[in-house]
Amino acid sequence: MFFSRAAVLSAIAAFVSSLKVYFQRRVLTIFILGFSGGLPLMLVFGVLSFWLREAGVSREQIGYFSWVVMVYAIKFIWSPLIDHLSLPGLKHWLGRRRSWLMLSQCLIILAVVLMASMDPQTELKWMALCAVLLAIASATQDITIDAYRIEAAPERLQAVLAAAYLAGYRLAMIFSSAGTLWIAAIFSSENTDYDLQAWQSTYLVMAACMTLGLLTTLLSPEPVVESQIRVSTAESSIGQKLLNWLKVAVIGPFVDFFARHGLNALLILSLIACYRVSDVVMGVMANVFYVDMGFTKEEVASVSKIFGVLMTLLGAALGGLLINSFGTLRILLLGSLLSACTNLLYCYLSTQGHNIPLLVAVISADNLSAGIATSAFIAYLSSLVNLAFTATQYALFSSLMLLLPKFLGGFSGGWVEVMDYQAFFVMTALMGLPAILLCLMLIKKTPQ
Repeated sequence: MFFSRAAVLSAIAAFVSSLKVYFQRRVLTIFILGFSGGLPLMLVFGVLSFWLREAGVSREQIGYFSWVVMVYAIKFIWSPLIDHLSLPGLKHWLGRRRSWLMLSQCLIILAVVLMASMDPQTELKWMALCAVLLAIASATQDITIDAYRIEAAPERLQAVLAAAYLAGYRLAMIFSSAGTLWIAAIFSSENTDYDLQAWQSTYLVMAACMTLGLLTTLLSPEPVVESQIRVSTAESSIGQKLLNWLKVAVIGPFVDFFARHGLNALLILSLIACYRVSDVVMGVMANVFYVDMGFTKEEVASVSKIFGVLMTLLGAALGGLLINSFGTLRILLLGSLLSACTNLLYCYLSTQGHNIPLLVAVISADNLSAGIATSAFIAYLSSLVNLAFTATQYALFSSLMLLLPKFLGGFSGGWVEVMDYQAFFVMTALMGLPAILLCLMLIKKTPQ
């Protein structure tokens, strides 16, 4: 059966019209804030491992070093402060959300500058402490951006905002990984394999790039949320005030979540805990794998910059559109399947040696699948949040999302030492099976 020309043109026009939503001011704001959120992550997770490996740090130490990112997995501990504590002086100028954003972004810039002043060959412990500071500041920024995004628009726009946030976040991750490698290669001396000053200069450039997020924070409006629960200060006793604050700000979000979801709450939390295990554990060793396979900084940066960016944008936009057409849970299932399968592509790459065309294909597929999966996951987490506890509940979900993957990722260097890369990538692909099964169970239990 053939479609008429008018039907095809109508479908194209409808598709183009649906893309206009991505150019609304609040969507573009979330895109830039997503970029600001994604920029610091690779500076303590991905590209840092490339720097450490060139500096002669062992794979096992690099694996343990990745535990710095566990800070992201415990950010729910201080998220109630961001929900209910106003920063003196800054709140009246910027508002509650933007004041926390400004503070965290300034701390990120400071931490990156400090890391740029150090040599991992002689100051690895001090660099680790600075990386912890960077992770804390970055996690605080993530908590606030997530709350800002959810409060900035009604639920019908959350899938679009999730896609915009993801696109900015993934672009920043690619820029702070591929871009960092490219910049480090430009600064590097041609007669040496390891140039400390090149890496230090590169990190200073990344610190300067964080000013984009800072400017966006200053120029963006503060979201207005009428349903925000306030902590009563009527009690005269300090102990009563503290007890009331704990009840509303800390215990309240947990009680609310279990009251709304009942028995399905445990199933939902299990999916959140397992969903990103496969790609996160593999990602800890990705740059180390590229170095060991003989790929240069320029090669990895060029492939990631061109094909990684294109596939990230395509995956994020496609994820947002698919969610609107087929529902969040079905695309969540698709993302879990794609994430596991792309790890098997890395397994094949490990058998082919220095193969640039295959590297292009693998990185492209990885970024496309990650775009779809993460877009669906962000939209799903956003749908679970009660606006009365925006920062706390979303931080809890995103912390739980990272806790198990980051913990297991710390052992990835040791696993690679005792097994080859092929077995390692197959193992990480199999780690995606629980998420696939949990998605199927939730689809069955959730009314469509």
